[in-house]
Amino acid sequence: MQCYASIIGWGMAVPERVFTNADLERMVDTSDEWIRTRTGIAERRIAGSDEYTSVLATRAGRQAIERAGIAPDDIDLVLVATCTPDRPFPATSCAVQANLGIRHGGAFDVGAACSGFVYGLSVATAMIRSGANHTVLLIGADIFTHYINWSDRNTCVLFGDGAGAVILRRSEQPLGLISSVLGASGAGEDLMAVDACGTRMPITPELLDQGRQYVYMNGREIYKHAVREMSESSLQAVADAGLTIADIKLVIPHQANQRIIEATAKRLGVPMDRVVLNLDRYGNTSAASVPIALFEAVEHSRLEDGDHILLTAFGGGLTWASGIVRWGREP
Repeated sequence: MQCYASIIGWGMAVPERVFTNADLERMVDTSDEWIRTRTGIAERRIAGSDEYTSVLATRAGRQAIERAGIAPDDIDLVLVATCTPDRPFPATSCAVQANLGIRHGGAFDVGAACSGFVYGLSVATAMIRSGANHTVLLIGADIFTHYINWSDRNTCVLFGDGAGAVILRRSEQPLGLISSVLGASGAGEDLMAVDACGTRMPITPELLDQGRQYVYMNGREIYKHAVREMSESSLQAVADAGLTIADIKLVIPHQANQRIIEATAKRLGVPMDRVVLNLDRYGNTSAASVPIALFEAVEHSRLEDGDHILLTAFGGGLTWASGIVRWGREP
């Protein structure tokens, strides 16, 4: 009998500290108008010294477990999509597993930058549908502000910190992810990256002085790639699900930049009132942005059983991913 992976719980966590555009005006040559006009962002959340990736991931995961009405030991796999792990190793998912008291099953991280959650959703669904797992905790979590040069206005205005989580459980009902399209182009890896701290470029005092530990990006090229790949992969995911754009109740895109989201929606022929936007309050939270937006869509009663959702994201790598989710919980 064919099985599916329905979403039965959801959660999110963001730091308490709110960092506004006015705060940035005091640090770098920018303005609230400049940031809003070019990005759509008004404020973001910034992690404190005691809020690292596993901390936010644990909070989001705990809330998802509570929403699902299950016990931690019901979970037999923990996946954390992140490109800002607590440490190079062990995996951040292992820390989350321990924090939540999950004693059984595996744990590993998924690294696909801002596309990580949608990548992880595809992996988690495949694990359940193969019979390898029954109940999976999937979290997208990043603390990107630790990689920010606060004197670089091209990047410091964009990012915030956060985590979003879902619980997926084996189901006989046709629910959850019903199609997905994953893509990557490593030829574009230098369009957005952090150079230092890896095995290619181990950290040295000289590299720190050069600021090679900070994220950099070619915004113009990223924009073009993001709009093209998100729209094309979205259309493919819709077609693979046997649907049309008219069948999609909500589009939940990666919250990178309002201009990217609007251009993608225009290519898809989707009005903006069917697109979830919250980057004005959180900025770009990388792998956390899609699950945070999904959480808020559910909590604000924007979804009903049977609705189809389009999730789409683009990130460094270059990576991109889109998927169609049939929303609903088993009776």
